[in-house]
Amino acid sequence: MSGSPALDSAYERLARFATRGEPLARYTTYKLGGPAAVFATPRDASELALLGEVVAEFDLPVLIVGRGSNLLVADEGFAGIAVSLATLGEWIEFDGSDVVAGGAVALPVLARRCAAAALTGLEWAVGVPGSIGGAVRMNAGGHGSDIAATLDCAEVLDLRSGRRGWLPASAIGLRFRGSDLADHQVVLAARLHLAPGDVARSEALLAEIVRWRREHQPGGQNAGSVFVNPVPGEVPAAVLIDRLGLKGTRVGGAWVSEKHANFIQAGPGATAADVRAVIRTVRAEVLRATGHALRTEIRVVGFADPTFADAPERVHAGVVV
Repeated sequence: MSGSPALDSAYERLARFATRGEPLARYTTYKLGGPAAVFATPRDASELALLGEVVAEFDLPVLIVGRGSNLLVADEGFAGIAVSLATLGEWIEFDGSDVVAGGAVALPVLARRCAAAALTGLEWAVGVPGSIGGAVRMNAGGHGSDIAATLDCAEVLDLRSGRRGWLPASAIGLRFRGSDLADHQVVLAARLHLAPGDVARSEALLAEIVRWRREHQPGGQNAGSVFVNPVPGEVPAAVLIDRLGLKGTRVGGAWVSEKHANFIQAGPGATAADVRAVIRTVRAEVLRATGHALRTEIRVVGFADPTFADAPERVHAGVVV
């Protein structure tokens, strides 16, 4: 990916903990996507502070890369600073019925640790292959619950202003698969308030959730459910897609899963553009047949397509993607 004076200068400032042209495919569950212009992995508070200074000074777009389980990066890559907290935020502390976890902690790990500590309320997360930071940002959920049900507060760093502090859950704007957190706001940690539970009962629930997901959801290269249900509590997006006979719909190396209609799989030779094309095809067919304009649950990054600017997709770094 070609650079710019701002990106070149940013990299020079961050070089001790950053690389150029890091392939983002290796950081996503789709295993697709081009390089990041700059890829930063801050290792301590001072490097985080420097990262914030650089982001603010050069006004560059930022992409926080967690475990990549809800991320589709364009084949051209990301023309900004991608940030990983993998070396900074993998810690867990228990405080009575509360658990505090670093932003990089994997949800399945946290769910199992809480169950082993006889705390209940997070079992649903055992099947979600994301991080706690990403879960707060998008209010991840499943099996009738979500992060909003137990989140007490989150430690957030605003890379543009340098402000860092704990925000109560009520100030984060959590909603169905979304929040008010901006791209430049990094979730460093989260505090969850759980309930006393029974280890054996929680472990049985964990096993049942894992079994159910293996039976009903496909493995392989995907990012979980692609579309948000158009009307919560009514007909799910997967049912709408299935009723229209769209399972198996394919573009290049990507297709709608035959096992679960709200999953789009990527196979050998697939590109991010293939996945994007399947998303468009499914959405167009659902809109034509039902009037529902499905919006994506996954984050679609790096696609500059002004002809598609009225589509209900996520907005990233000021560009409708």
